[in-house]
Amino acid sequence: MIHVAHQRVAIVTGGARGIGAGIARRLSDDGMKVAILDLVAVDAEKAAAEIAEVGGETLGVEVDVSDAEQVTAAVDAVADALGAPTVLINNAGITRDNLLHKMPASDWDLVMNVHLRGAFLMTQATQKHMIEAGWGRVVNMSSMSALGNRGQANYAAAKAGLQGFTKTAAIELGRFGVTVNSIAPGFIVTDMTAATAERMGVDFREMQRAAAKQIPVGRVGQPADIAHAASFFCSDAAGFVSGQVLYVSGGPNT
Repeated sequence: MIHVAHQRVAIVTGGARGIGAGIARRLSDDGMKVAILDLVAVDAEKAAAEIAEVGGETLGVEVDVSDAEQVTAAVDAVADALGAPTVLINNAGITRDNLLHKMPASDWDLVMNVHLRGAFLMTQATQKHMIEAGWGRVVNMSSMSALGNRGQANYAAAKAGLQGFTKTAAIELGRFGVTVNSIAPGFIVTDMTAATAERMGVDFREMQRAAAKQIPVGRVGQPADIAHAASFFCSDAAGFVSGQVLYVSGGPNT
């Protein structure tokens, strides 16, 4: 583990599993204290305990990122327990896939609230700590689905919206030493993609094999692939990189 003079505190939303858990572990390895925020307390606490077992300083916090009061309370809890958070990974997300003409408005609203409202509320609650420190890093998790994906009008719109939010926040916060960037993963092996395969009635291993054939590097992605990119965006070395959207998908995207 790398130790820094002033150990930074990172918050990872949706950090109990998949991409979020991978990023949380990597930031801990990078020497940060890491707070894992998740909708289910026991999941957040379990993920935090796994990091603590290998020497990381961490905290698990239950929060619904779409609820303003819960977000404020969660960020305050992190600041009290670990110190002022100056790194934020807006990773919390859900899917409610359906064709446009079949999609209930409630599923549209739910996906928008978690992805967009959640990122807005979390960034608003943490940016004051970053501004006070004169240094901060925000990474918003978008998706290749932002380019359009059948059956995901809500998810695609939310992920595209996060890219616009990223660029605007980068403009507003840059003068305070805060960078804001976005990562747009391609096919990553997670519980979420496994659930998608199950919902479609497709064998998950076969889905991976089919996806790999369409990816220039010839394989599907792993959470660690996204964690590497997040680690860079959160580093001092990325201080002149802001408002960018990085597609981590094994090939070019248009």
